[in-house]
Amino acid sequence: MTAGTLTSERAAALAAVRDAVRICRSVRADFGPDEEATKADHSPVTVADLASQAVISLALADVFPRDPVVGEEDSSVLRAAGSSRIAAGVLEHVSALLPDADMDRICWALDRCNNVGGPTGRHWTVDPVDGTKGFLRNDQYVVALALIEDGHVALGILGCPNLAVDPMDPAAGTGCVFVAERGAGAWQLPLDDAGEPSEGGQSAEVRLAVAAGADLSRARYVESVETGHSAQDVSREVATLLGITQPPRRLDSQAKYVLVARGEADLYLRFPRDGYVENAWDHAAGSIIVEEAGGRVSDAEGHPLDFRTGRTLTANRGLVVSSAQIHDQVLAAVERTLQS
Repeated sequence: MTAGTLTSERAAALAAVRDAVRICRSVRADFGPDEEATKADHSPVTVADLASQAVISLALADVFPRDPVVGEEDSSVLRAAGSSRIAAGVLEHVSALLPDADMDRICWALDRCNNVGGPTGRHWTVDPVDGTKGFLRNDQYVVALALIEDGHVALGILGCPNLAVDPMDPAAGTGCVFVAERGAGAWQLPLDDAGEPSEGGQSAEVRLAVAAGADLSRARYVESVETGHSAQDVSREVATLLGITQPPRRLDSQAKYVLVARGEADLYLRFPRDGYVENAWDHAAGSIIVEEAGGRVSDAEGHPLDFRTGRTLTANRGLVVSSAQIHDQVLAAVERTLQS
């Protein structure tokens, strides 16, 4: 793997994401209704979300105590009346990795992820289970962690427990982790490998590259499963204008970014409904992985994603992810569709 300058950050982030994925797998293996709750915004949250974020937060606090964290979850669910079973589950899974952890420490770890982000300095974004509904279906979800420096993503990690290691070889199994550092490329690594791969290529590291083809009639695109997350009719019209004939592949989470980054898909389209603003943690890690694989990520107007605006991407609307080769053609189709 090409060496970058964020050696300690990359090592710590990889270790934290791998630990969080182990927790998610453990929760999913014996999942029951007592391990799920509903947040104030009516979205689901599970023991895996809370335990995963707590473990990542504690790991970052240990190695980089001055770095703020922008995360999706907080301790409100654990502190709510009637949440004793959720709390017990979180404590059980966190303490299995960190025996000294107690509930106060876990709540502190969750609540320290309430930073507002912003345009200066550096901070981390964490989505402990990106694609919670996919997790509940035992389908695609990821653990996402990114480092943002002065409003720009510098490092991104995605742990993908249910993604095929090799899409051409089902026997290779599932579970991989993806890492990208600005200027150092994007890489697929073994999910269960606790150490860094060697420069000599002795481990199963793979450098990622977006698809090189420019024939849009053969293009493959991906989009969200949930219609509430993206207007699929808009994506369908864009695809029609581009001459794309294949139906979309729909999956949850930033795994969609991964499919573009490693050439399984040519295009990822996302057009949220009116009033919805994207969260920074839903795109930071995935965007740098695609860009370092030779792709381009923009909003529907062609502007780069702007992580200077804090916890949400208020300066951006819509999402277009593709190889740089076809990006302008896609944007032209998006413009025609949205104008009509």
